[in-house]
Amino acid sequence: MTPDLLDLLRRVDTPTVCNAIEVAQGRRGFADFTRGTMVCTEPGRRVVGHAVTAQIAALAPPTEASDTIRARRMDYYRGMAGAPNPSVAVIEDLDYPNCIGAFWGEINTTVHKGFGLSGALTNGVVRDLDDLPPDFPVIAGSIGPSHGHVHVRSLGQPVRVMGLTVHQGDLVHADRHGAVVVPPDIVPVLAASVARLLATEKLVLEPARAEGFDLQAFERAWAAFEAART
Repeated sequence: MTPDLLDLLRRVDTPTVCNAIEVAQGRRGFADFTRGTMVCTEPGRRVVGHAVTAQIAALAPPTEASDTIRARRMDYYRGMAGAPNPSVAVIEDLDYPNCIGAFWGEINTTVHKGFGLSGALTNGVVRDLDDLPPDFPVIAGSIGPSHGHVHVRSLGQPVRVMGLTVHQGDLVHADRHGAVVVPPDIVPVLAASVARLLATEKLVLEPARAEGFDLQAFERAWAAFEAART
């Protein structure tokens, strides 16, 4: 991912990226996106980066030895601290849809931001909304007050977040709409596909915003739009 592409992806929303992937593929039906409504701690910001994955649980206390739990926790933080820039923490809460333990609060968001990660994506819980550091969006499945018995269960494996499967290293784009995984073969043409998509949308948007717009103008604009869109 080039610096120019990274800058572009930080400026466009996730629906635009989702549509641009279909433009690049030349067909509809792209399905690597989250399902359902998620919460975003910074609605105006986007999270872009390569996934660093893990699984957690919080409903019940861990059954493994405390030394094992502590060692895995530190391995988790070593993995996050050593992640390439830009990276996104993608965490599956195995208690879903009954998640009660917030892994993401003031401490963990501050630590992960300090490590250089660009944000977090989870089907689990976020809390401490008034105390989270700026410029580290968390896109989560829910908001809650407790950390429960939260503990790390596994590291680096494929995870499932709101219907989306994410592998370690996948390129993720996320915002208040949810998240997508960008197919690797699309990355080289993604910028051009975004530009084509935006130009196509202007065929309707510009006439619709102009004075004197009416049904006849819409019919002309829509015909041009349909001829150009994927």
